[in-house]
Amino acid sequence: MTVTPSTRDRLLTAFEDILIEDGERAATLEAVAAKAGVSKGGLLYHFTSKEALAAGLTDRLLAMVTDDVDEMRSAPEGVVSYFIRTSVSTNSTLDRTIIAAAHLAQGSHPKVREALQKMQTIWLDVIRTEVSDPTVARVIMLLSDGLYYNSALLPAVGSIVPSQSDMDDLIALVTSLTDRSSSQ
Repeated sequence: MTVTPSTRDRLLTAFEDILIEDGERAATLEAVAAKAGVSKGGLLYHFTSKEALAAGLTDRLLAMVTDDVDEMRSAPEGVVSYFIRTSVSTNSTLDRTIIAAAHLAQGSHPKVREALQKMQTIWLDVIRTEVSDPTVARVIMLLSDGLYYNSALLPAVGSIVPSQSDMDDLIALVTSLTDRSSSQ
């Protein structure tokens, strides 16, 4: 069974696509409506302004992060392994939402910047449930950021995306740091 996205979701996806492909200046209300296949009046019914679209994108981001945290907590391999393995961009809906939000955060959208900071804090708090040493928890976040940056933002220049074996080695190294920190 195919689920048809709601008009609101189509508009947010169109907004994300334009932000990622053409930048914030191109993400006009008219362009978003056209990309979503909706009249401008249909867009205005759901989002009265570009700021309302940005707020909708922020809400979408935080909802996706909440879902991701639920998956992290229930991951059989553990929070840290799940977090590191999912730090490589796969062009998922969460990845695209993060990248679109990052485009907005570069402009005059402090609420989007705050949402991205909140995302980082939420993930760090979950990591800290498994890692007692705050420095090691921060190292895990920075490692994740580096993996994500290289895979999402530098693909055209030959990013360094770790192989499965490399990822296993990274996780083993981080696990040894977490084990060492909890035995001290």
